[in-house]
Amino acid sequence: MQKFSIGPLEWALLIGLSIIWGGSYLFMKVAVASVPVFTIVFARVALGAFALALVILLIRTHFPKGVGVWRSFLGMGIINNVIPMSLIVYGTSKIDAGLASIINAMTPLFAIIIAHFATTDERFTANRLIGVALGVCGVIVLIGPSFLFNTEINLWGELACLAATLSYASASIFGRRFAHMKLQPIQIAFGQTASASLVLLPISFVIDRPWTLVMPTEEAILSIAALGILCTAIGYLMYFRVLNNSGAVAVALVTLLIPPSALVLGIFVLGETLSLTDLIGMGLIGIGLVIVNFKLKSAHTISERNTATTSS
Repeated sequence: MQKFSIGPLEWALLIGLSIIWGGSYLFMKVAVASVPVFTIVFARVALGAFALALVILLIRTHFPKGVGVWRSFLGMGIINNVIPMSLIVYGTSKIDAGLASIINAMTPLFAIIIAHFATTDERFTANRLIGVALGVCGVIVLIGPSFLFNTEINLWGELACLAATLSYASASIFGRRFAHMKLQPIQIAFGQTASASLVLLPISFVIDRPWTLVMPTEEAILSIAALGILCTAIGYLMYFRVLNNSGAVAVALVTLLIPPSALVLGIFVLGETLSLTDLIGMGLIGIGLVIVNFKLKSAHTISERNTATTSS
């Protein structure tokens, strides 16, 4: 049974990933104003796959092979790219990016529940539930609870983002299988995005008919480029490194880090100020993450002691 823990490198990757994916909400919001949903998602994953293929060629590693491997890539591409990305792009066209990030912060809760029934080494614990619940509360405080009571919010946009969250949580469990296939993160990221591109190509052509569209704005083109290269190619290299080393629940925690990362960027880049509410929200998120990680380490320590006792 594989043992998962969150070390300093994984925490650094999660923070970096939260910054990258935090920007993806803004990029999607800009792109969807002039480009249809499936065309955005196809362009994003296709550009990401192309960038990853170039890196594979440059570092002279081999492309992944095997029917079983590519079947897993196809499944991962569908539940981690095609379904959730399409739903989130649609959702951000109906609701604010802040509310979308709150809903997305529910990913660890779904991951904990699914992992309990689908795995043997990431079982449900009170510490995990309490930690993630505190994190979600922190996100709500950080973004502002008024989002939850806005009667003008589009229900379909909310449901789309919620369904995307469930799909992302399922993907974090499904993707654990790659840790046993002796594949590098770059190979997994390429296989997933390439498979998703093949699925989205006919969907985009049939539904969006991109050749009939007017030329997108410069802002939309740059946003899609950022989604493909930064948020997809680079982002998934970091994602699969954390998933392979620390497990499904750990990688799902990135959704709790996205709002505070955006806040910190606003302070240092845009000169925004930090309020008491911001401090409380980040404090709740930080405490929640510490509780989740403490339980992970404690569980492993107990498991190791039990194994040692049994062996002796």
